Amino acid sequence: KFHCGLLLRGSSGENIDSRMEKINFDDSGKGSVPMEIFRKDYSPVPFTAKTVDLCFELGEESTTVTSRVQYMRNPLFLLEKETEQSALVLNGEKEAANMSLESIALTLDQKPKKMLSLHTDDFTLREKTLMIKPSFLCDNFELEIVTKIKPQNNTALAGLYKSNGTFCSQCEAEGFRNITYFLDRPDNMSTYKTKIIADKKSYPCLLSNGNDIKRGDLEGGKHFVEWDDPWPKPCYLFALVAGDLAVVTDSFTTRSGKDVKLSIYVEHGREDQVDHAMQSLKKSFKWDEERFDREYDLDQFSIVAVSDFNMGAMENKSLNIFNEKYVLAKKTTATDADFADIESVIGHEYFHNWTGNRITCRDWFQLTLKEGLTVYRDQEFSSDLNSRPVKRVEDVNRLRVSQFKEDAGPMSHPIRPDSYVKMDNFYTATVYEKGAEVIRMVATIVGDAGFKHGLNEYFRRHDGTAVTCDDFIQAIADANNVDLSQFSDTWYSQSGTPLINVSAAYDSGTQSYTLKMTQSLPNKPEFKPFDIPVAVGLIGKRSRKPLLVKLKDSELESNNTVVLRLTEREKVFVFENVSEEPIPSLFRNFSAPVKVTCKDISRDDLSILASFDTDEFNRYEAGQELASQVMLELINAVDEQEDVSSLNISNILKHHNESVNQLIEVFKEYLCDDQYDNSLKAMSINLPTESLLAELLPAGTVNAESIYLIQNSVKKEIATALQDELMQVFLKHSQANDNDTDAGIRSIKNKCLEYLMISARASLGIFNPKTLFYSEIETETLMRNPHAKKVMALVLEQFKNADNMTDTLAALIVLASIECPQREQSFVAFYERFKDDPLVKLKWLTLQARSNSPKVIDRIKDITSRNDVFQLTNPNQVYSLVRGFANNWIQFHRPDGKGYEFVADFVLELDSINPQVASRVVGTITDWKKYTPERGNLMKAQLKRLSAVKLSDDVYEKVSKALDVNKL
Repeated sequence: KFHCGLLLRGSSGENIDSRMEKINFDDSGKGSVPMEIFRKDYSPVPFTAKTVDLCFELGEESTTVTSRVQYMRNPLFLLEKETEQSALVLNGEKEAANMSLESIALTLDQKPKKMLSLHTDDFTLREKTLMIKPSFLCDNFELEIVTKIKPQNNTALAGLYKSNGTFCSQCEAEGFRNITYFLDRPDNMSTYKTKIIADKKSYPCLLSNGNDIKRGDLEGGKHFVEWDDPWPKPCYLFALVAGDLAVVTDSFTTRSGKDVKLSIYVEHGREDQVDHAMQSLKKSFKWDEERFDREYDLDQFSIVAVSDFNMGAMENKSLNIFNEKYVLAKKTTATDADFADIESVIGHEYFHNWTGNRITCRDWFQLTLKEGLTVYRDQEFSSDLNSRPVKRVEDVNRLRVSQFKEDAGPMSHPIRPDSYVKMDNFYTATVYEKGAEVIRMVATIVGDAGFKHGLNEYFRRHDGTAVTCDDFIQAIADANNVDLSQFSDTWYSQSGTPLINVSAAYDSGTQSYTLKMTQSLPNKPEFKPFDIPVAVGLIGKRSRKPLLVKLKDSELESNNTVVLRLTEREKVFVFENVSEEPIPSLFRNFSAPVKVTCKDISRDDLSILASFDTDEFNRYEAGQELASQVMLELINAVDEQEDVSSLNISNILKHHNESVNQLIEVFKEYLCDDQYDNSLKAMSINLPTESLLAELLPAGTVNAESIYLIQNSVKKEIATALQDELMQVFLKHSQANDNDTDAGIRSIKNKCLEYLMISARASLGIFNPKTLFYSEIETETLMRNPHAKKVMALVLEQFKNADNMTDTLAALIVLASIECPQREQSFVAFYERFKDDPLVKLKWLTLQARSNSPKVIDRIKDITSRNDVFQLTNPNQVYSLVRGFANNWIQFHRPDGKGYEFVADFVLELDSINPQVASRVVGTITDWKKYTPERGNLMKAQLKRLSAVKLSDDVYEKVSKALDVNKL
């Protein structure tokens, strides 16, 4: 889930919210420059909201919101500002949210109570704030504010908006200020009561947080429901849904014996796609009780699936609102990956009930406190329910593809950022995925039992409060009597991916083995050394068996794996009683989010580890490291040529034949190992992606054609060499009786089918570097080649007869690699079959965007012009089509720059509609410094074009940082 506003004070004591009102012109004078907000400027507010009573009168033209809030003077503020009299400054987006202020009334808590209607000279209303003058305020008072909003016009999908006729809300990070004027910051925790009034026929379902306590009918065909949430929460967790929805119900009995009503609301006709989500929810309840002693705390829990949603899902207290793609699934329309994602996201949002809701963030800089911790929890949930090694590989690959790239790019930031312009831009892979890895390192250091003990201490100390990352680390440290100060000072405060260089030496005379480790941080020579847990095992080079690991002068027991602590820039570790020369198995299970080099591990050593390492992640990793080394060797050979289009790739492959053959043998070992997990097998014979290879190259040297050429050429060599083995494995699993239930079998079967089509194309002789593997093939050509004919028959048979979306989509993806009549016929058939299913249509859009045809941009433009196929206001469709295209390596990186231009055009059109989504799209063209000047300058030119116009704060922040504009 990539899935906040702060009332901060500057060094002068001036409210940053009021400073944001000031217009600062840039050098061109074209508009205002957004202000950067800093973590160091945090200060408590003078008042906090104790209770919040809301009334929504929902209408088709406008919605009236009445808020009655009991405010009290904040004792924390009094401690810091004993003599200062402060105004009450509330957040509100007047223009951006089409919000009008109708009235303000203030009731003072005194005898007798009196209600004051405030007039325009009693308060100051600005674009983003409402300030009540100090002379009207006392220690306790009630403030009633009436606003009118227009949810039907809210295309930014922040605050209250409409999705397919249903009212729904999204208040994290700063959406609540689009509903009414309020202290929109996470440390302002209140209890909420909500009354919703709407037309009964149009909106029979009226939902909000907590338990429903009253409902009834009103005049004019309207009805109401009142909700009461007794648990204090910040306003970002407020939720409202009103619509005509179907509901599927179930129940869960907690371990204390309380029955909890479970409800999932969906559009009518889609009830048959809810069962997996419901079962995942019940598993989440049970797992959190058993693993972390966390029991649910209300009488009901609801999920609502909506089609228009900027993120994945939202953990609103007791009323989770979900992007429908993470709720709806059945095997004919959802892939195995979809089912896994639903289970994970359902768990993630439920786990937030304790790690995010009961205990939340003091300020948005602490976002990883709830997100990193909860991602770790959902990763553990999925690992316990499924294959732990498979899940670990998936999570690390996701980290490397997205977060490592982010760490090396213009938006690099620590997991706890020091500043931001728009908080929406910091729902990032760093905060989420790297944040989860930081939590995992803590668990590695203190052990699973120690981590559970520390987490329970964290809940005991801080339940019902808003806290910081430091509070969390301190609770873990105190519960386990360990010092984590260096750990927290570095991992939470330094950006970038640490580089670990390892050298090794074995002394047969003393049977000792020495590892010297050195850590560094790219472009930051003055960095503070990290506290890094390094899980190490040793594999005998002769025996191929694991060796007992005993660290010299250490109390650590001998074991197959030992966890070292690298806390200095350079440290030496000596192991004793090592009976033979070992191969080190470093950072087992990816024990830290770092990059590792070790020249003392040869390619022959990697081949041994790929077959015999007892750590399943590292066994996979050895093959991927070997593949990366071989492919980088070939990429460098290609880059040495003056003209990529005229080079003879066959000669280069022959010159490096020994390296390629060694990789093929390792992949053959994976493929033919019947004891190897099928899902891991499919992952292990998959080459590193173009993006991963690009991250391994120095900045300014990435040549898109070279990477594409080598990646596909090596695939061809593997497919051709292992053609018989691939066919054997495919046929074995395509005929297996348990194919319907085993995702692993489908995974390896479809990976084999992909390679078989590559071998078929190779047998047709159509791998032409000049056309970068794009070819049009006549049916007669296919039919003349026996192998190609057989493979095409297998693909078409699978597409026609598959009873699940995983196999259907796999066949279609294979067909997408060539232009032939069968491809077009299959795409048309797929679209006609599923055109009325919005989630399957997303898959179709992605397939169109990923085509390697030179005509792909024209095809995408044609799709976006058809309202029956594509809606610019729907984030899912934008992500599927535009970000799908950005992942189309060779067409996105076209030498004429048209790929970058297309994305920039899209950002310009989208920015005024939905800045959050536009910001995510523009992120695809911000890493221009990574590429050779030919590509990098084309990408930079589009960023400059964007910077020349008025942009939203969201897009401005990313574009300006990518261009090194020193204005923030």
